[in-house]
Amino acid sequence: MGSWGTLGPALLSLAGVALGAGGSLFGQFLVSRMSARQLEFQESTAHRAELKDAVLKFLSIASQVEKAVLRRPSGDGVAVDGFAVDPELDLLVDNLWLAQAEIDLAAGSEPLRGATYRYAAGLAEAARGGTNDTSALRGPQARFMDAAYDDMWPGRRRTTGDSPAPR
Repeated sequence: MGSWGTLGPALLSLAGVALGAGGSLFGQFLVSRMSARQLEFQESTAHRAELKDAVLKFLSIASQVEKAVLRRPSGDGVAVDGFAVDPELDLLVDNLWLAQAEIDLAAGSEPLRGATYRYAAGLAEAARGGTNDTSALRGPQARFMDAAYDDMWPGRRRTTGDSPAPR
């Protein structure tokens, strides 16, 4: 009975130290996990902002290329190797390829890189005199927009725009 009187407080002190150390380690684990999640969120937000800027720049230039193709009269301009030459349009196409390269560097997925390239290639073909009808570009443009959305918000479904009528 005398041994419990001296051993009991020592065991309780040891148990208190063990519980304190365990609680401290568990707290550090939770803090590091939360910090990792915050860092991941910040990186995701920064990537989304960078990619959004690149996509908007690309779309702005793509729109300018389409407008230039549509307002170009057929057969107008100096022909070189069978293609119409328009310095303004050539500059726009060069800028389009630079914007495509910017998306290529910022994109987090291969589908976006491929969709951007295919859309840019279609626009460049139309600019070289392939066609004045840009409706053929609507498919590549839609695939580009879908891929951009998927890259910016992975795992989220894009709404189709079929919202219920307001009451």
